[in-house]
Amino acid sequence: MKLRALDQSRDLLLGCHRPLLVTHIAPDGDAAGSLLGLGWALRGMGKEPVLTCQDPLPRRFDFLPGFDDVTDRPAGRFDLLISLDCSDPGRMGQIGTYPGATGVPILNVDHHLTNLEFGTVNLVNVEAVSTTQVLYYLLRHTGALLDERIATCLLTGLVTDTRGFRTSNVTPDVLRVAVELMEAGAPLPVIARNGLDRRPLGALRLWGAAFSRLEVDDGVIWVSLPLSVQQAIGHDEGGDAGLASLLLSVEEARVAVVFTEQEDGQVEVGFRAVPGFDVAGIALALGGGGHALASGCRIPGPLEEAQQRVLTMLWEELSHQQDKASGYDGRHSQPE
Repeated sequence: MKLRALDQSRDLLLGCHRPLLVTHIAPDGDAAGSLLGLGWALRGMGKEPVLTCQDPLPRRFDFLPGFDDVTDRPAGRFDLLISLDCSDPGRMGQIGTYPGATGVPILNVDHHLTNLEFGTVNLVNVEAVSTTQVLYYLLRHTGALLDERIATCLLTGLVTDTRGFRTSNVTPDVLRVAVELMEAGAPLPVIARNGLDRRPLGALRLWGAAFSRLEVDDGVIWVSLPLSVQQAIGHDEGGDAGLASLLLSVEEARVAVVFTEQEDGQVEVGFRAVPGFDVAGIALALGGGGHALASGCRIPGPLEEAQQRVLTMLWEELSHQQDKASGYDGRHSQPE
């Protein structure tokens, strides 16, 4: 991470008074941890941050301090917009264009390879396993005290985005950061239980419905989830409930894809790949982004047409990557 970007980010944090913090639609553990952790740090600096997300935080993260402080309706004027874990402005949803934050500096904090660097200052570290890891370095650079609340939020991002420190990008430095956060009071067992193992009943029903709809062909495993199926089983938390990562455990799979129909007719597409394959490029071409082993996008429907369009592009792309897959070294992909 460049020192200049750290200096500029620190100056923006110290110089603001009422910043608007926003994380991405369909938030995950890194989104929740980044948003809440930075919120607590800014309050400790005497700031008045407003924490926002267009979609509700998943209930499994209700153990995080400040969980109920997040709103989808910001009000008033702000002097800084902080984007967290968003590879492009569209990931912020409607909050990214909130009138009360127009014309103010944008601090873009992220770790995605496909980040478009849309901020006034871009603190983007693609070698970090999570945006909370990037925030850890930033808060250390500002001299902020990492108390138990902040540490819990930051460690949640590390744990969930590495699936319990099992992804191929986990390094000794990542583990050292985790140790320091635990020493500050972050409860690893609580984070792992809630962030990785806790699921609503609707998620299991979604898996059950998906298993009967699975298709596999030429190394790709996929499933399409119509809105009617989601509504019938009561899945109301958005996303695929970790289904894409689960599908990648199938022996024949090199890439897993989940197509989830949205209420507005759009189709959310989640990609996961084993090491040796790269799905970031195809997600970027479709207007999304992410990592080489985990990425996603939203594209226009109808569902069947979206599925065929993506699969055609995917097989063509993977045919060019087959010869590069011999370095496969494990099956744990890198979350979005």
